[in-house]
Amino acid sequence: MITIHLITFSSALQKQSSIYKMHEVLLSELEKFFKIKYVDYKELYTLSEDDFKLVFIATGGVEKFVVQSFEALPQPMILLTDGMQNSLSASLEISYWLQCKGLKSEILHGETESIVQRINVHYNNFEAQKNIKGKKIGVIGTPSSWLIASGVDYLLSKRRWGIEFLNIPIENIVKRYEEITEDEVGEQAAIIAGKALACREASPDDMIRAMRVYKAVKQICEKENLSAITLNCYKLISMIGTTGCLALSLLNDEGIVAGCEGDLQSIFTFLAIKAVVGKTAFMANPIEVNIKKNEIVFAHCSVSTKLTEQFIIRNHFESNSGVSIQGILPIGDVTVIKCGGECLDEYYVTSGRLTENTNFLNACRTQIRVKLDSPADYFLKNPIGNHHLVILGNYEEALDAFFASNNCKRVE
Repeated sequence: MITIHLITFSSALQKQSSIYKMHEVLLSELEKFFKIKYVDYKELYTLSEDDFKLVFIATGGVEKFVVQSFEALPQPMILLTDGMQNSLSASLEISYWLQCKGLKSEILHGETESIVQRINVHYNNFEAQKNIKGKKIGVIGTPSSWLIASGVDYLLSKRRWGIEFLNIPIENIVKRYEEITEDEVGEQAAIIAGKALACREASPDDMIRAMRVYKAVKQICEKENLSAITLNCYKLISMIGTTGCLALSLLNDEGIVAGCEGDLQSIFTFLAIKAVVGKTAFMANPIEVNIKKNEIVFAHCSVSTKLTEQFIIRNHFESNSGVSIQGILPIGDVTVIKCGGECLDEYYVTSGRLTENTNFLNACRTQIRVKLDSPADYFLKNPIGNHHLVILGNYEEALDAFFASNNCKRVE
């Protein structure tokens, strides 16, 4: 059962002993769903950042106390009120004060069922925020030169989300790659090849080299305690003649969030998806947009094999080298999402349906056609960069609630 620390604000004219009795109808109903710990606002210092908190406005005349306590109160501020003792009036004033400061708030008021539902949503957001905070994202090699709009301000993103981007020279991977022998990876390479529907352009030697990259990157993840990595794959090709596509696929299979091309905004989006809905995703390029049919085709050369019904071992499309994955993904509901901006403060999200696995010869290996539930012209008029993330299943509502609660702007 979820524990709520209910920070109570009441007029000095009211005795604390009478607060529960005045609001017994609401509070007794909530106690059927949650474990509630009542905390007077003067005792805020006894709570930690790991405690889930709501602000209970019990009476009117408490606005100044909320303002005085503001810095210690949870953000976004969720105000619970039943309207008794002018509590709704006070909540409206507080909410507008926060709005004028550019801050998010929500008043929970009305039917118990609706209040319980919203509390559950806010608790899930709170847990996701805790999950993200303190995570380290390894940036292996600098971002690819063509990602001119996908950068992130490390300091501001740390202040907003509590994450840390760690620059790791790609030479560290190359050094470890050179030390790893065929004997160390041969058996695992054979197991992966055995699971594939087919092996096309890639040779057994290509598989061994790709697996050496995988092991080298995994060693770095373990050494630096990384929760996610983004790899400048193209720089790696120029240095050792193989790609990181298979490595990223296998790392995602194992729960280490891994993305391509050093794309900082996409790897954060990837990490947020895992925190909010517990899923991995397919990071891809839009390669075709059909506004009339409201369809888009996404493609990339790396996908978690756990997302696929079957997969084929291929080579990397652009370089015709190394090993990549052509995944066949299941038909059904999907969510398309991207969080962007230098401060990671804007996002796009929509639901849709995966209708076809395409197989164009002039595009990256894994390809899917998606019919969107919102206008596809977003990609031509107001896109948040190139790469977007596709999740199997409809999680639009949960992801929208999460990013909105963190004061991010939704792009349409």
